[in-house]
Amino acid sequence: MSDKDFNTINSMQFDVLKEIGNIGAGNATTALSKLLNAKVDMKVPKIELLEFKDLSDVIGGAENVVVGILLTLDGDIDGMIMFILEQEPARAIVRMLMQGMCEVSEEFTELELSALQEIGNIIAGAYLSSLSTLTNMTITSSIPYLAIDMAGAILSVPAIEFGKISDKALLIETEFGDKDLEVNGYFVLIPTLDSYNAILTSLGM
Repeated sequence: MSDKDFNTINSMQFDVLKEIGNIGAGNATTALSKLLNAKVDMKVPKIELLEFKDLSDVIGGAENVVVGILLTLDGDIDGMIMFILEQEPARAIVRMLMQGMCEVSEEFTELELSALQEIGNIIAGAYLSSLSTLTNMTITSSIPYLAIDMAGAILSVPAIEFGKISDKALLIETEFGDKDLEVNGYFVLIPTLDSYNAILTSLGM
């Protein structure tokens, strides 16, 4: 197979990536449900290939302050995955997990930040587990790095790191929750060019 990147993807390859996104988001929702010990439903994810410069527009604009959890990938697939969500839903998830142990304040406490980091790790890990199973590839991830900053600043990290390879990333927008919780979560998956080719090859593309 000739080398491909997100700029040369065809409709069949995009359909495969969308299916990976759907299954991965479903697994991530199941993991969150188990973590919170609550029923968590998921709407059909919206999956797009977007230029780095347009990612922040989907997440409320470059100046919108969000919570971002970043994991670098290694093993058969190199690259990074980010899980991004708004501050209020992030706080609500932490409070559900900690069952009233959180302080009511504008700022996240150290304990809440630690919990958020672990939540992001579990959710992103569930997504990566799906990708690993579907491709029969080994994927390991770093310790999660947590940041609370403007969307533009958080998304500049993958743009700087991988902009020389491609100007696009795969964005999976997932709406999930229950009667008391509504969350828009965003996965941003950016494999290196070699890893992207390896994923498609493993799927017979």
